[in-house]
Amino acid sequence: MKKKITKSCLILIFIITTSCGYKVLDNQGSENYNIKEIKTSGDKRVNFKVKNSLLINSSENNLHSLMMELYTEKKKEIKEKNIKNQITKYEISLSSYIKIIFLESNQDKEFTVTSSGNFQVADKYSTTLKNEKRLIDDLTNDISDKIKKQINLILNDL
Repeated sequence: MKKKITKSCLILIFIITTSCGYKVLDNQGSENYNIKEIKTSGDKRVNFKVKNSLLINSSENNLHSLMMELYTEKKKEIKEKNIKNQITKYEISLSSYIKIIFLESNQDKEFTVTSSGNFQVADKYSTTLKNEKRLIDDLTNDISDKIKKQINLILNDL
């Protein structure tokens, strides 16, 4: 008798909680916008990669059309030096200022996204350049992911 009551209670709780209407925020607004134009200024390599990443997620048949202005700045600073006063680590920080103009509602939103990381100085200069390029690619992907999430949050609020 107790087993039947507990089974029925568990089934009832399962049915109630599965139909609560909760949706994952990341999937709710993904690819729900159409980027008409992106104006870029600042670091050209980073802007090119961010622009391509954003345009891949944009699709033509969506309700929200928008224009973007993107300004990206890259800073490279010395992080560590050894006893011989030789540089052993660099820190690179990327910061992007984004202005989004929604064409249907004539509203505009502005936000800033930053990302930073470190890379080691290697014995060979070519290896150091590869480390720097790999870090910049990772930071660029992080920046574009943060921009996509912010656009989705803004679209959810509209």
